[in-house]
Amino acid sequence: MQKIKITLPDGSIKEYNKGITAGEIACSIGRRLGEDALAASADGKIIDLSIPINHDAKLRILTFRDKEGVEVFRHSTAHLLAHAVVELFPDAKPTIGPVVEEGFYYDFDVEHNFTPEDLTKIEERMLEIASKDHKVKRLELSVEEAKKTFKNNKYKIELIEEFKEPTSAYQQGDFIDLCRGPHIPNTGKIKAFKLTKVAGAYWRGDQKNRQLQRIYGISFPEKKQLDECLKLIEEAEKRDHRKLGKELDLFSIHEEGPGFIFFHPKGVRIINELMDFSRQLNLKYGYNEIKTPLILSRKLWEQSGHWEHYRENMYFTEVDKQAFGIKPMNCAGSILVYREKLHSYREFPLRLAEYGIVHRHELSGVLSGLFRVRSFTQDDVHIYVTSSMIEGEVKRVIDRIDHTYGIFGFSYRVELSTRPEKFMGSREIWDVAEGILKSALQSKGIDFEIKEGEGAFYGPKIDFHIKDSIGRTWQCGTIQVDFQMPEKFELVYIAEDGNKHRPVMIHSVVYGSIERFLGILIEHYAGKFPMWMSPVQVRILTVAERYNEYAETIRKKYEEHGLRVEVDGRAESISYKVRDAQLAQVNYILVVGEKEIGEKTVTVRTRDNKILGAMKSDEFLKKAAEEIKNKS
Repeated sequence: MQKIKITLPDGSIKEYNKGITAGEIACSIGRRLGEDALAASADGKIIDLSIPINHDAKLRILTFRDKEGVEVFRHSTAHLLAHAVVELFPDAKPTIGPVVEEGFYYDFDVEHNFTPEDLTKIEERMLEIASKDHKVKRLELSVEEAKKTFKNNKYKIELIEEFKEPTSAYQQGDFIDLCRGPHIPNTGKIKAFKLTKVAGAYWRGDQKNRQLQRIYGISFPEKKQLDECLKLIEEAEKRDHRKLGKELDLFSIHEEGPGFIFFHPKGVRIINELMDFSRQLNLKYGYNEIKTPLILSRKLWEQSGHWEHYRENMYFTEVDKQAFGIKPMNCAGSILVYREKLHSYREFPLRLAEYGIVHRHELSGVLSGLFRVRSFTQDDVHIYVTSSMIEGEVKRVIDRIDHTYGIFGFSYRVELSTRPEKFMGSREIWDVAEGILKSALQSKGIDFEIKEGEGAFYGPKIDFHIKDSIGRTWQCGTIQVDFQMPEKFELVYIAEDGNKHRPVMIHSVVYGSIERFLGILIEHYAGKFPMWMSPVQVRILTVAERYNEYAETIRKKYEEHGLRVEVDGRAESISYKVRDAQLAQVNYILVVGEKEIGEKTVTVRTRDNKILGAMKSDEFLKKAAEEIKNKS
């Protein structure tokens, strides 16, 4: 029997008979690995455990501890969902069922409107099917065979005709679904899952197509993991920024402006604090702020490449019979400012910051509070440098991002996204830019994951994914190295040799979208903002209306020192007013009455009902000012 060499992740090499499967190799390594194995990575390609291996290969067995293993497991659960739905609702037409960050979903074309009671029935049927431990078989199909197999499902036929090549399907019991795979080896591995919600969705995301019903779910190999996840989901629902935003009177959303946010005074106070903090860092890091128009000519967007690569996400208008585009990004405006004069290398790095409002057309079905909107403010920085300055400046931007996230208590992970399928410029230039970003991250000692093909169309990028207080991650900050825009706009500077050279642009954001970042902060803090950014930092409660004058005197003094203060002089009980202030998440609640007037004190408690007791009013002012200054 011919032998093949398998290289394992630890670098060891083992010989096996040609045709052995990854599942058999997993069992040969250890019983536990064989039980936990879900799929395998052979030379970087994810495969079923049952696929014969006929050549030397680097092999990694995937379990639920691997990201790829989780994706295979949850996609297999989506098939289990479709299997159960078809058994319970025979007229249902399954369409697609991908994995998403929060689990998986499957879209169905069915006349019946799914209810919460239906989800319970579907879960029960899924358990029945899983318990039968069906073997999951891969079927290789020609185009003709695939069309015959799925002749009663127009959605699958559309996909098959789009593939225009032999494809595959997977069978478990009597259920067959079109799929490229891979999948787990048997349904019995799926032991814990929950269907979380039903939503509407259009086929292929196009509003012109038929509306489908989308069932979302989450799954795990063990019930303990599911229980922990459901607790997290419950906690996330409590922290939902849309609910808290309404309760705390921060913002509202109206049908007169779908995808556009109406910020109330308290919401604007927080946004202003975020921007003031950002501006302070801009001064520290040597960024000069500019402001550019919202609307610019179509010719500009054609020159920048946005017309070709980003047009479907833009809004357009006409001015004096000329076509204009509402900016989806701030880069082009910054470039026009740069071009106003001939720059010298002595001015570099030239750092231009802008809090630019951008507009991007999003489908109504994906709009989600502050997280997905059609208009938002970017804290953009565009840095113009010579080639030799790129790495040093990228490391400097990393320091600024790290400092910012530390203030909010965020840890983060980093991804490096490389050249996409559609890109501007030469492969050689892209290789140089990617190499510089890698070097900058490595020299800072930062671990990072490479995301092949996910760069912007004009350059590779570093993305920062912050982790919130309940473990969710959010992509916010980014750094992009761009050789293409300076080429497109023929930007130049006078170099040390006296000749004109092409600069390089570094694009950077920290918050990303200030609106989205606020949404993340609302959920991260569960509405309990730290003192420095809280919309109302202090509320003074009077024991009786005759003490309102003393309370107002304190309020004016505190406001003169920059505190945001309210007085509650209503004829209500103190316990009622304390509870009201706590629900409003006011950081400090001060009670004043006869005793406090006599001693020139305030009685202090926190929103979490921690009693700090009587303090001289000036002493409290000093304490509050110090807390704000330190952003503690």
